[in-house]
Amino acid sequence: MGWLEALILGLVQGLTEFLPISSSAHISIVGRLISGKDPGAAFTAITQIGTELAVVLYFARDIGRIISRWCKALFRWELQGDPDVRMGWLVIIGSIPIVVLGLLFEAQIESVFRNLWLTVAMLAGFGLIIGIVDHFAKTERTLDQITWKHGILFGLAQSLALIPGVSRSGATIAAGLAMGYKREAAARYGFLLAIPAVLGSGFYQLFGLIKDEGVPTDIGPIILATVIAFGVGLAVIHWLLRYISTHNFLPFVIYRLVLAAVLAVLLITGLVPPVSP
Repeated sequence: MGWLEALILGLVQGLTEFLPISSSAHISIVGRLISGKDPGAAFTAITQIGTELAVVLYFARDIGRIISRWCKALFRWELQGDPDVRMGWLVIIGSIPIVVLGLLFEAQIESVFRNLWLTVAMLAGFGLIIGIVDHFAKTERTLDQITWKHGILFGLAQSLALIPGVSRSGATIAAGLAMGYKREAAARYGFLLAIPAVLGSGFYQLFGLIKDEGVPTDIGPIILATVIAFGVGLAVIHWLLRYISTHNFLPFVIYRLVLAAVLAVLLITGLVPPVSP
């Protein structure tokens, strides 16, 4: 991977990771347009370390408080009812589905799931789901009303993001809206829920790559892409949380449908291969 390609892919990752439009789909599409090859699930997971560190920085105060209270509650049972302790357990429980499914379908994630025809279907199909749910949602619940059942359902929704085109934020936000949560509440919990899964996946892929192939020769460009993704992602988090507090998701739904149509045309005309050579 060259430096220019890394620069572009880092920008793409940072811009799309937190929007409900699927960063993995964009990385796959843009990578093939640039070089004719899919950057791969490993590259996507590693650069997501950058965007997830942006989440850690943005929510640093909340995360520090949750971890601190959760650790104290391990030795003081009376603290188990604390909202921060409860949130810590909810993030842990909600992270289980994507870990289990990610390991079970690891081979498919690297191959079958990255077929761009599947991406077209997910962009369009899940875009319509987001639009319908957002239109009819009551959006009344707040973060302190998340139940254990809802925590697991959020986690199951997050695991759908293993398929490029779904979108991690889109899946968790749609699930939250369907369960009656406010847009900002669903987004905030989705961000917190993603931290263990994304960082775990990123470092798992990174260590696996080094173990199998040694330090990649293009480690410099990969680091550049990750750093750029961090900076751009941090700005997008600020913008998105302000935006969804007063706006719906219709623009993102339209974008997904248009992108799906454009990608389908590129595939039909042979300008982009459905699978990486």
